[in-house]
Amino acid sequence: MKITLLITFLLCFCFGVYAQSGVSFKSTDAALQTAFARAKEMAISYKGKPADPVGPWYESALPPRSAFCMRDVAHQSIGGEILGLSSENKNMFRHFVNNISESKDWCSYWEISHLGKPAVEDYRNDKEFWYNLDANFDILNASWQLYLWTGDQEYIKDAAFELFHEKSVTDYIDRWVLQADSLLKRPTHPNAPVPFNDKDSFHRCRGLPSYSEGVPNIKMGVDLVGAIYRGLMSYAAILEVKGQYAKAKQFKEKAAGYQKSIDALWWNDSVSRYNTFYSNDHKFGMDEGGTFLLWFNALKEGERKEKTIQHLLSKNWNVENLSYFPLIMYQNGQADKGCGYLLHLTDPLTARREYPEVSFGVIKGFTEGLMGIEADARLDQITTLYRGKTTTTCELKDLPVLMTSLTVKHEGNTATTLTNNGQKKILWQAKFLDDKGKIISKKAVWIKPGSSVRAKRFS
Repeated sequence: MKITLLITFLLCFCFGVYAQSGVSFKSTDAALQTAFARAKEMAISYKGKPADPVGPWYESALPPRSAFCMRDVAHQSIGGEILGLSSENKNMFRHFVNNISESKDWCSYWEISHLGKPAVEDYRNDKEFWYNLDANFDILNASWQLYLWTGDQEYIKDAAFELFHEKSVTDYIDRWVLQADSLLKRPTHPNAPVPFNDKDSFHRCRGLPSYSEGVPNIKMGVDLVGAIYRGLMSYAAILEVKGQYAKAKQFKEKAAGYQKSIDALWWNDSVSRYNTFYSNDHKFGMDEGGTFLLWFNALKEGERKEKTIQHLLSKNWNVENLSYFPLIMYQNGQADKGCGYLLHLTDPLTARREYPEVSFGVIKGFTEGLMGIEADARLDQITTLYRGKTTTTCELKDLPVLMTSLTVKHEGNTATTLTNNGQKKILWQAKFLDDKGKIISKKAVWIKPGSSVRAKRFS
């Protein structure tokens, strides 16, 4: 009996240590530290069960469905890497890219269940299913971002990924009539089942031209224009890694056409905002969608972008939209607002904060937003730029990135220390903000395994 109790105690102890392992965050701001801990605990709770037929996965859809959908996974994937869910990411992305098919007009499965099957809530057969057309470009861009963060070349060079990416920027665009000069003239349902039943969502939403799902009679969403732009730019970057510079140039030029159309066609001077959808009765309108223009970094710097940010800040949005806000606000000069969203989205009183995207978005907001950590596998380089309060110390410990583990400690805006806990050297460029908010870039230095380097704002 004593031996049994001892074994039970050791197992519980080891499990408790394991459950608390991985990336951690410390700060002299207790509220921030609590927010990170809450987000981490909630995000990890969505990890799938080892025996699930689909393989490694985490919840990234409406929680009762036990499933993962393309938009949510694209958004949650870097947060997943930060939390050590790399196997889950790889498996889910493989499911998406492996299931693209001509019979579905080069769509994949919008949502896949823990059973490894297309979710019944969104799929009946290859002719009748729900699909938001942004998805292919979002997954393409997320694959590129995962490569930059991890250095895992499968995301850009594996045959299945290559096929998905290539089809998404060619045949998919053609099949769904998504050329830059066709966006406002295209048929609303270019690949509709025959006979077509407008009351059947698997007919009506088989190729929904937006992530905004509540707009009736929609022909095109500005978020889809932004998604195509970013997808083409990411594809061009992938081609450059492969040395295909001439082809990359062609796709950059195509991408520029979509970005140009956003300003030429979608800006509404009367209210100083972008229209977000175009209807079948040839009228522009405004609903959701502005968030994705920033998420896909589809807007040029300037007054229009700033007004888009201010509009987003002026409205109450659902948590799906808000889950993008911490990173967006930190990256666009709204650090106080970014911090506010980190705290709001982890507040137990916030309605629907348990939606999986929220906790993963918070983790991403902490890491890439507040701590300003960016990775570039092409150079084995990490850059850091603290965006928090000047008197607050923040430390992100045991961060998995670029196939190693790092600890980043910001002493307010005065100094940053990077510790390489892993087995490979990393190139590090420290950045700081000056008193006017301009970026000070320090010389990049190599950090050997097991060593630490401290950079000062003034040195």
